[in-house]
Amino acid sequence: MAYRLKLDESIPEGIRRVIREETESAAGQLSGRGKANRDEAIHEARKSVKKIRGALRLLRPELGDTFRAENTRMRDVGRKLSDFRDAGAILETFDALQAKYRGELGKHTLASIRMGLAARKEQGEKQAKIELALTRMAGVLGRAGKRVETWPLAADGFAAIAPGLEETLREGRKALARVRKHPRARNYHEWRKRVKDHWYHVRLLENLWTDTTRSYEKNLKELETWLGEDHNLVVLREKVKSEPAFYGQAKEVRFFDRLIEKYHKELRANALAAGARIYEQKPRQFTGHMRRLWDGWHARSPVQSGALR
Repeated sequence: MAYRLKLDESIPEGIRRVIREETESAAGQLSGRGKANRDEAIHEARKSVKKIRGALRLLRPELGDTFRAENTRMRDVGRKLSDFRDAGAILETFDALQAKYRGELGKHTLASIRMGLAARKEQGEKQAKIELALTRMAGVLGRAGKRVETWPLAADGFAAIAPGLEETLREGRKALARVRKHPRARNYHEWRKRVKDHWYHVRLLENLWTDTTRSYEKNLKELETWLGEDHNLVVLREKVKSEPAFYGQAKEVRFFDRLIEKYHKELRANALAAGARIYEQKPRQFTGHMRRLWDGWHARSPVQSGALR
């Protein structure tokens, strides 16, 4: 399964193939046909849903009402999966935080906090009747995969994807500007969504990559990872703050909160520095560069990379 457009297929064919593959993969994970355990299956299905939404956003100008309807369905599935995934991600984030600052823990074991997180995860899954919920979501994804054939896609060539590429990068630049002006958690989270959209679009064009675009994609992935970990810390912090007494003594919780704040600062500093490099290029410049790579790819001739970072 390749999340990329191929030379021997039109844009409509490629997008339909990619989305069919991702819906089938996600539905298979959620219905138990995958080899992963449940947490891994939810994680993989959630990634597929994000890929689907990324591909949808690339062709948003042409899809129109279809984009709004399908994106809403995928958004709803993604949110439900996030509710289940967040509980597992919180534990992973806790373990990563504990490992990162192991040398600073001293007498603080943080064991009571982890036990509380694990207990809340188990409780939440029981209350949500998780197996039934996953089966229903698998059905929603399966039906979405079948509807792909009816989508109003006709435009082909680079002109079919150029507006989506340009708009996504423009939205990312705006989101970064909001973060700089108002560095709130929700603005960082919104910026992450736009970074992820742009990253998926670059990945769809992987067959065009040069050494420079490969480096650019790597930088995007790092940025998305930092912003994702920052969001996981936000969720973890809110979880513990919502009922601190449940997670241990006040002194232990306060120490834990200081570690989270310290890591937030590191992650956000990294993200802002990377964002400044990635979003320095204007959307039209980026699209023009990708058009040249596209033309070179289709002409089967090498194209020298430009000013991407």
